[in-house]
Amino acid sequence: PAPEKEPARTPKVEAAPAAAAEEPPAAEHPPATEQPPAPSDKPAPVPTAEATPAPEEGAPAPPADPQAPAPEPKPEKPKAEPPSAPLSLTVEEVSENSVTLTWKAPEQTGRSGLDGYVVEICKDGCTDWTAVNEEPFLSTRYTIQDLGSGDKIHVRVKAVSASGASVPATLEQPVLIREILQLPRIRMPRHLRQTYVRRVGDALNIMIPFQGKPQPEVIWTKGGQPLDTSRINIRNTQKDTIFYIREAQRSDSGKYELAVRINGAEDKATLDIRVIEPPGPPQNLKLVDVWGFNVALEWTPPLDNGNSEIKGYMVQKSDKKSGKWFTALERCSRTSCTISDLIIGNTYSFRVFAENACGLSEKAAIASGVANIKKTKTAYQAEKIPQRDMMEPPKFTQPLTDRTTTRGYSTHLFCSVRGFPQPKIIWMKNQMEIREDPKYIAMIEQGVCSLEIRKPSPFDGGIYTCKAVNPLGEASVDCKLDVKGKI
Repeated sequence: PAPEKEPARTPKVEAAPAAAAEEPPAAEHPPATEQPPAPSDKPAPVPTAEATPAPEEGAPAPPADPQAPAPEPKPEKPKAEPPSAPLSLTVEEVSENSVTLTWKAPEQTGRSGLDGYVVEICKDGCTDWTAVNEEPFLSTRYTIQDLGSGDKIHVRVKAVSASGASVPATLEQPVLIREILQLPRIRMPRHLRQTYVRRVGDALNIMIPFQGKPQPEVIWTKGGQPLDTSRINIRNTQKDTIFYIREAQRSDSGKYELAVRINGAEDKATLDIRVIEPPGPPQNLKLVDVWGFNVALEWTPPLDNGNSEIKGYMVQKSDKKSGKWFTALERCSRTSCTISDLIIGNTYSFRVFAENACGLSEKAAIASGVANIKKTKTAYQAEKIPQRDMMEPPKFTQPLTDRTTTRGYSTHLFCSVRGFPQPKIIWMKNQMEIREDPKYIAMIEQGVCSLEIRKPSPFDGGIYTCKAVNPLGEASVDCKLDVKGKI
């Protein structure tokens, strides 16, 4: 034991200054307090390896290296999650001794980021997977070389990061290593890219062309399940596939998946078929109200829409006298309406049809009640007008105006008067009453008084007066008339 302590003292003497310098920081670092429990290791240079002054003394530092890994477990950080699996792994090309793959980056790459991808293969019938690339790479396209012609291999790709490897993305089918002269491709006709609508009982005869060499495998499914061959006939040629149903039923509606596959390479398309028929009749048609010449109706949508959206409703009326049905409203978009302009004295019935893309419903909903359009008796009540005294003495509202005329040219004098009872009109010339004289024609209409003087001479000039008289009083207006000779 004594000889072992002596070699330990020699480094202690050299490290003493460092140890003295380390005492203050040693209190700050928890690892320094872990050393005292082993008295025999007290002079060990472990603290010198952690302290900052230790790098200044190059000689004592190397002996501490063998013991340095001991404090490494100290930091306990949460383990980062590995990336998620790559997406959309597909075969791009196959030759006699190689296969080219493509895929998309995973949705989650983790905090540490993505280091790359590892491609693994396994021969059909085996369970051992082997990596074909030694180091991860970041490209999403890779060609596996040096494969045996005629071999069937399973392929999968993993995403790798510092946190580990992802769940692999695996091809569903093994790849047969033989040359694909032309990759499979479905050439879906334009009218089949949208929902293909047919009526119940129609024949469905759909041809979808495709390409690919060698002869591709054609697979039809519906909801991931094989087709019902008792109803659906499929015939495939080298260039197209024919989908045939003799009489379509509503149960034939749905999405059909078509896959054209050569080895591991494939192309997919979806055929959406909807088989429709006329809808059922509307429900709960009610005659809600009848007033004047109008009727209000309400109903609810049909129980069966015929596998197609209801576009509207047709409302018809029938009067009891003729018994014929007439359309009152077409394409009514709501489930209620008002029918107007009905005839007084008639009794009406009403019915409603539902309409979809296939047409009108075969049956109609008929209102249980009828509408009797009766003449409404309205008692006329005269407006009560307060009694007022209508008696009024004569009053001119428009006076006579002075006139100048030419000899031999007839002229008129006008004025307006009001009064009740209607006043008597007296015309005077120079304060003399004009009596029955053919030269003068006096008239009164709607309170407008007029006096026509026919072919006047200078003698007919003077002061003309219009006088109005009734039991309540009298009023008069004057004017001057000048008659000039011809020049």
